[in-house]
Amino acid sequence: MAIKEKTNTQLFVDGILKENPIFKLALSMCPAVGISTSVMNGILLGTAVLFVQVCSSCTISLVRNYIHPKIRIPTYTLTIATWVTVIDLVLAAYVPVAYKAMGLFVRLIVAFAIITMRLEMFASKEPVGKSFWDGLGMGLGFMFAMMVLGFVRELLGSGMILGYDVLGFKPLLFFVLPCAGFFVVGIMMGFFNWIEVAYNRRKEV
Repeated sequence: MAIKEKTNTQLFVDGILKENPIFKLALSMCPAVGISTSVMNGILLGTAVLFVQVCSSCTISLVRNYIHPKIRIPTYTLTIATWVTVIDLVLAAYVPVAYKAMGLFVRLIVAFAIITMRLEMFASKEPVGKSFWDGLGMGLGFMFAMMVLGFVRELLGSGMILGYDVLGFKPLLFFVLPCAGFFVVGIMMGFFNWIEVAYNRRKEV
């Protein structure tokens, strides 16, 4: 189905499941590997990306007819950087402890492929309404993926969830190491692909 034929609901749902930025499109893998060591990290970085994605998509959609094709990428970057600055200052002011651990990744949102890609492929061609729902879906999809990765790595690496000790021991410290991020992301990608294949086969029956 072409993008223009999708309803707002489809755009929203596809961003979370069918076109999940991490599990399906394999974009913005750096934070998925480096910062997804806990559920809280996933929530905070996911919130930041959600905010920047939605605001950037709506902004570009509003001015899309005034952007010269030769400067569209610099325009996207400047727009993203503006909203990243806003959320960076907000997180630094209200959650300083968590921000200290992930501040660098918040600033790197400017270079996240998923945001630039959606501005180029969607927001620069579609009205504000559709761009909002597309940005919301992609942003929540990223947050969902980061929270799932954080849940698995925090539970298996430290036996804790959101700082609460749920297992009483530390199963495998390997899962809190950066290299484990690749391992967990690969497993989750395979799991999502398996679900999609099984669902499609069921529809065909």
